[in-house]
Amino acid sequence: MIDEFAKEYLHHDLRTLRATVLWKLDGLSEYDVRRPLTATGTNLLGLVKHLSIMESRYFGEVFGRPSPEPLPRWDADDDGTDMWASEHETRAEIVDRYRRAWEHSDATIDALAVDSPGHVPWWPRPDVKLFNILVHVLTETSRHAGHADILREQLDGSTGALAEYAHLEPDPATREARRATIERAARAAAAGAPR
Repeated sequence: MIDEFAKEYLHHDLRTLRATVLWKLDGLSEYDVRRPLTATGTNLLGLVKHLSIMESRYFGEVFGRPSPEPLPRWDADDDGTDMWASEHETRAEIVDRYRRAWEHSDATIDALAVDSPGHVPWWPRPDVKLFNILVHVLTETSRHAGHADILREQLDGSTGALAEYAHLEPDPATREARRATIERAARAAAAGAPR
């Protein structure tokens, strides 16, 4: 049946992306996983924290299956505290919370049919199906996995979407040569652009 195929396909991709996000923390110092690397303060551990809260809400409260752990109110993250870790929150706590959120989310996904109804009060069309939420959470996780990839590259040049393919990434000399070629092309295009 296509419904079960779609559900399993999306769920598999979500599992893969979750592992990718956590892989981006591997081998980094406490400072590097927490430090703000963009003008808005985006950081690796904050992305993990945000994803754990987001998953818990979408696969929990939306389907009447609240997280067993306390979560901030729906409107409480306007201050951005879901996107960074305080000095009192440990990396292990945040990573473990994310893994527990997976377990709860996976239980919801496994228990419900892909067309099971849910309700997202802040969405313009609040009545949803599990399918909608799978796509939404997969999209959100994919977006933040991309952020994590760029942040990690800024820190130590490490790139890649999956740990098992990291060995296929170009060596530093090849990457630098590629970057230099792109820089030359950008400068040449800028120099020849009409003013």
